Amino acid sequence: METKENKIYASGKRKSSVARAEIFSGSGKVKINGRDYKTLQMFDRLKIEEPLKIANEILGNTNFDIEVSVRGGGEKGQTDASRLAVAKAIVDFSKSEKLKEAYLNYDRSLLVADIRRKETRKPGDSKARAKRQTSYR
Repeated sequence: METKENKIYASGKRKSSVARAEIFSGSGKVKINGRDYKTLQMFDRLKIEEPLKIANEILGNTNFDIEVSVRGGGEKGQTDASRLAVAKAIVDFSKSEKLKEAYLNYDRSLLVADIRRKETRKPGDSKARAKRQTSYR
């Protein structure tokens, strides 16, 4: 979390995607890579809306704008990274313990990153876990 001129920055990671969210006072707009989040596919849009709806229920008003820049990975990884960054930014901006608890009760992955990464390929084998086949004839 960094702070510059009433702006708070938060980041989120998922697989090889990294999202950086910038939150500041405003009217409730959320942009991902310069585009409104409502232009995303339906399930991606719903995933981004989850932290926003919970925050609206707990805080009562969404008087902040969020700009997310996300790089790397695929579409779904970028969506999950953006969701994590948005939720962390809202918690840091509002300084609400009640909101943080609501996020954790709803879905722990809203505030805690999934640290699983691809396992490295082993030498002499075709994949990370698959062993070379042997024939005894």
